[in-house]
Amino acid sequence: MVIGVLKIQLYMDGTRSLKEKRHILKRIIQRTKSRYTNVSISEVDSQNLWQSAIIGISIVSNEKPYVNSILDRVSGFIESTGLVHMGNRELEIFHF
Repeated sequence: MVIGVLKIQLYMDGTRSLKEKRHILKRIIQRTKSRYTNVSISEVDSQNLWQSAIIGISIVSNEKPYVNSILDRVSGFIESTGLVHMGNRELEIFHF
């Protein structure tokens, strides 16, 4: 079993409230879940900051190249939405 975890720092220019930030994150999370049904995604830190967020994305599979490929595609998809700017990314892959 292979578990991949990707943590991404997101920045949202022009947001003026937590409500606006949560609306943007909700759109990103819903779009990602509908396109990549085999991943889990959620905001995992910086919930009270209104211009930045940290999201976590995970996937379980039996092949490391597949896990790496899906997480790369998800990252690219989030960046391509144009809703946020991506900052630091941390990828971890665990073998069990």
